Amino acid sequence: MASTIEQIISERILVADGAMGTFLYSKGVPKGHCYDELCISNPDLIERVNREYIAAGADIITTNTFGANRHILEKYFDLGAKTIDINISAVRIAHRAADSVSRRIFVAGDIGPVTRPLDSAEEISKIDIEDIFAQQISALVEGYIDIILFETFADLSELLLAINVAKKTAPDIPIWASMSFIDGKTIIGNDPEQIAQELADANILIAGANCGRGPREILDSAKQLGKIFPNFISAMPNAGQPTFVDGKFIYPATPEYFKNFAGKAYASGINVIGGCCGTTPAHIESIADAVSGKKPRQRKIFPGIKITERKNIERKRHRAPTSLEKKIKSGFVLTMELDPPRGTEVGELVRWARHFKELGGDAVNIADLPLARLKMSALGLSAVIRVRTGIDIILHFTARDRNLIAMQSDLLSAYALGIDNILALRGDPPAVGDYPFATGVFDISTYGLVKLISSFNRGSDLLGNPLDSPTSFFAGVAFNQNAQSIQRELERLERKIESGANFVQTQPIFSTDGLRILVDYLKGRKIQVIASILPLFSSRSAEFIHNEIPGIKIPKKIRDIMANAGRGEKAIIEGIAIARDMLDSSRELANGACIMPQMGKFDMVEKILY
Repeated sequence: MASTIEQIISERILVADGAMGTFLYSKGVPKGHCYDELCISNPDLIERVNREYIAAGADIITTNTFGANRHILEKYFDLGAKTIDINISAVRIAHRAADSVSRRIFVAGDIGPVTRPLDSAEEISKIDIEDIFAQQISALVEGYIDIILFETFADLSELLLAINVAKKTAPDIPIWASMSFIDGKTIIGNDPEQIAQELADANILIAGANCGRGPREILDSAKQLGKIFPNFISAMPNAGQPTFVDGKFIYPATPEYFKNFAGKAYASGINVIGGCCGTTPAHIESIADAVSGKKPRQRKIFPGIKITERKNIERKRHRAPTSLEKKIKSGFVLTMELDPPRGTEVGELVRWARHFKELGGDAVNIADLPLARLKMSALGLSAVIRVRTGIDIILHFTARDRNLIAMQSDLLSAYALGIDNILALRGDPPAVGDYPFATGVFDISTYGLVKLISSFNRGSDLLGNPLDSPTSFFAGVAFNQNAQSIQRELERLERKIESGANFVQTQPIFSTDGLRILVDYLKGRKIQVIASILPLFSSRSAEFIHNEIPGIKIPKKIRDIMANAGRGEKAIIEGIAIARDMLDSSRELANGACIMPQMGKFDMVEKILY
């Protein structure tokens, strides 16, 4: 009698289980809790979930270890030291549930991605990722699993790396790899055909699609995989797109809808059918009813189609330079930074923007809720100043307050409003602002934001879907010349440039040392540098900035000058003189300077310039 998963999957459709995280959430485990850790602190709860899915008809149950790798456990929950214990415990729990019934139940060791594409500014080396995967795989294998499941991956390169590690670490355990799709592609643009070819070359047992926005989308992606991948195919969708009702996430797709999905999946030649976020034992029971006793259907395979070559095909397009870009490439530009108001009155800011233009200013920087404090939106103020003065805008644009959809929407709106210069920033965390309980979104890192802007300039969104018309954004990034490790900061800058950055703006300079390092590093490259200049007006403000504002350091020599100047007009005169010196140095070293008046002291700008 057939007993291995390889044998049985050839004879009949296998039913996989459903969601773990959202099902635990529905049972009262709060959002934000480390669900993987429950394998240690509440093993009975996890075993009950496994048993419920088995009772519903699941042939495969997954271990509660999707995020149980050392990196995720340590970074988000300070539980890295418990990585091995959590994984081994999860396998033992799953086996206790599987052994409670007489029929054959397979245990899949569930492994999610280590990285979060576009989300983190932190770079993890390939060697470290391999080591993280190897540790989790070894722990799962120690408890004995029937198959290794890599699920909800968005980056094909990371998935292939994980598969390679699994083959070295556990060569006798079959591999099942599943990726998440939205609009027919992963979030970083891998399409099913490319994935299917790569996974076919990797010679794994099962390739699949999971998560996404619902059954129809995931089934479509799984069918595309099945046209090229020669072995077995899985489909495990979310129960639709959730809504937040009365403090709970509600998924719309019913068990009856999933029964219909399962019938279509079977007819399409899918071999493993299950559920992902929002699905419950009731959904799995409907799937089991739909495919009970069904034998696999043959699919038409189209081997030898090398779709992977597509990723090197890109529509070439010359990006038209912005007005500011033309100026900065032909001479030295002057900009002034304005903070949006804490209200709706913009008259004074418009007047100073207009006056700055009359003084010879080339653009105005509009800050995006600096220090995470509530103010008018940067986009709103930018639009008003652009319309009323005609001066170019450098819009500061952060990843803190918008999800991926809103970011792309706001960027398109900005471009339509004539705002085509963007300074891409991560944004100060809400914890430092006046709403510390607010949630930071951070769907994307600075690198990901620059990539997004570059995609728009090529005429497509982040997923590669075409726009009605391309943009021509001039994209900038920040550089902290005061960072503890200047080498690390330069490495981060290099990644930003590789992502598509066109110019760099420094933190406020009070000496030329860091600026010289930056300029020397960029020598010979077509990357413009704007030096930021922060006029000081008192010793007290200088000490506050030096000691309490992150990213800004004021040399003791300058702080002493401000201290000796005393208060009032004499201190302002000294602050203007220091700013002038920094402006003169910027003219020699950089391509532009951004003056950042504090506390509404805009009159200092004119005195610095003249």
